[in-house]
Amino acid sequence: MSLSVQLTAEAEADLEEAAAWYEKQQSGLGRSFLDEALVAFRSIAETPKLYPVVHKSVRRRLMRRFPFGIFYLQENDSLVVLAVMHGSRHPRRWQSRG
Repeated sequence: MSLSVQLTAEAEADLEEAAAWYEKQQSGLGRSFLDEALVAFRSIAETPKLYPVVHKSVRRRLMRRFPFGIFYLQENDSLVVLAVMHGSRHPRRWQSRG
């Protein structure tokens, strides 16, 4: 059973900011970033417990091509994405969202 995935406003802003940055680096790279994020969201929805708990009940799935982590938690029959953050960012930036 696949769970629904909901992004917080902060997570949506994270995605938009990162995609815009990548698009400035190379045309089409922003779209590639968003495509990989969608693949990651589907993977999380299919097997949410596969990825490790990194703080309280928040789990993290790393993206393959880009150095970003997707931080999420399960609430009933849905997953809430709290952040999509670059690996070099300090954890406090997303921990305050959970």
